[in-house]
Amino acid sequence: MAREPGPEAPPDTAFDPYSDGYSSHLEKGLSLTGEGADYFAGGRIRHLAGRLEKIGFRVRSILDFGCGVGNSIRFHLDMLHPETVVGLDPSGASLAIARENNRSPRVRFALPDQFEPSAAFDLAFCNGVFHHIPSENRAAALARIRDSLRPGGLFAFWENNPWNPGTRIVMKRVAFDRDAVTLTAGKARRMLARAGFEILETRYLFIFPRRLSWLRRLEPFASLLPLGGQYVVLCRNPAI
Repeated sequence: MAREPGPEAPPDTAFDPYSDGYSSHLEKGLSLTGEGADYFAGGRIRHLAGRLEKIGFRVRSILDFGCGVGNSIRFHLDMLHPETVVGLDPSGASLAIARENNRSPRVRFALPDQFEPSAAFDLAFCNGVFHHIPSENRAAALARIRDSLRPGGLFAFWENNPWNPGTRIVMKRVAFDRDAVTLTAGKARRMLARAGFEILETRYLFIFPRRLSWLRRLEPFASLLPLGGQYVVLCRNPAI
């Protein structure tokens, strides 16, 4: 996702030039890990589904904030089984690809100025979005997400872990990530708390590359340590 426009702003076209080649740019960066984008997209949702099942949280509606070309959508549908998914992104070119690749009647896409927060979603999700949002605009973006969640709704905030040297190398190899301003998990938690979210937990994923895949069975036991290539802050919109 590119920069988040305000409600009256025109669509942000900063990501439009990357939309057609988005997957190839991403795969180029991730090739160092020995895995493709689907491995990570599926792994994020699989982890999230397990955590939600553990706390008995049922997901009927999902807001995918900064959905880009919609790479996470099919994993939402297959693993979380929602009735509705809304993908939100300011890049119209990216949304056109997302619509083409995700034709389920349970899914719709919208530009930010076509979307009105309604305090109705059970779950909000974003991945690698906030490192593209200027710091002065992040609070407004979080307020929009919070206002979209029902009381007690959850937000899965995924970001790249800047403490992981492999992550920094991968981002330098991805054209649209080279100038991104990364956030540590601690900074993300503080930002989310200031926005009114209740922090539930932070987990780190994707420690070992494919050549060390035999060690991945250890990753769940190390998920509280800041070792993984990405982290997720799971937080809640407090109930009224």
